[in-house]
Amino acid sequence: MSRSALFLAAGALALAAVACAPEPQPPTATATGAAPASPSASATCAKDQLNLLTPGKLTIGTDKPAFEPWFKDDNPANGQGFEGAVAAAVATTLGFTPAEVAWEVVPFDSSFAPGPKKFDFDINQVSITPERAKAVDFSDGYYAVKQAVVALEGSDFAGATTLAALKSAKIGVQVGTTALSAVQDVVKPENDPSVFNQQIDVVNALKNKQIDAIVLDLPTAFYVTAAQIEGSKIVGQFAASSGAPEEFGLLFEKDNPLVGCVNQALATLKSSGELAKIEAEWLTSTAGAPELS
Repeated sequence: MSRSALFLAAGALALAAVACAPEPQPPTATATGAAPASPSASATCAKDQLNLLTPGKLTIGTDKPAFEPWFKDDNPANGQGFEGAVAAAVATTLGFTPAEVAWEVVPFDSSFAPGPKKFDFDINQVSITPERAKAVDFSDGYYAVKQAVVALEGSDFAGATTLAALKSAKIGVQVGTTALSAVQDVVKPENDPSVFNQQIDVVNALKNKQIDAIVLDLPTAFYVTAAQIEGSKIVGQFAASSGAPEEFGLLFEKDNPLVGCVNQALATLKSSGELAKIEAEWLTSTAGAPELS
């Protein structure tokens, strides 16, 4: 779910499909908006060769306030929180020191609007979608959105540590979301999940104890527990087993050649395990969202 979900913006986001050409072609943007790196990209990714808004400085955009657990203390520059740490790791991998990184305030909705940008890339829980990719480019995904279970504190299922412990729970989900298939395919409860038309209907059902728990994407769960349902908690998180996951991507001005170099940096962080380490540190137990096995 995009940051807009944190402000109760509705709408399920479609995931991009990547088209394949029958024979080698020059690098072009994929359906997700991410421009694939060319074989010689590494030769052009030296720090002094990067296409930057300000030579020698990496400018990163995000919204304000910068919410936890994505950022810490509303200060993106401190390198803490999940996205703060991802941005810092990408910058370091590209060769920038903290003093060579500048942050710009960029409202969520304007980040993927057409036109020139005042940042080299933006990081702000922006889901990669074909519609947005018409106006901007995206990097490869840096986070695959997981599902989360939310229950009332002190309830029968608030202390569940495994998916098996949720078998007898009456679970609510919103229609048209990946939560329904995730519940059916992964949790496999004894009772059919209760399906509601709107997120607020699911929220109210839990408040009124008509259901035992709700399943929704983790970014939205952070908002629901912080602002919508007093006395609620994230029981845990899990990955959906079917379908392509919704992904967050770093966002660039359309046709920015920096995308290929950032994708190389992300690939390095993934292969080294650093990206997984950052996710484990900031989006699991520390954030009050342990993994459910």
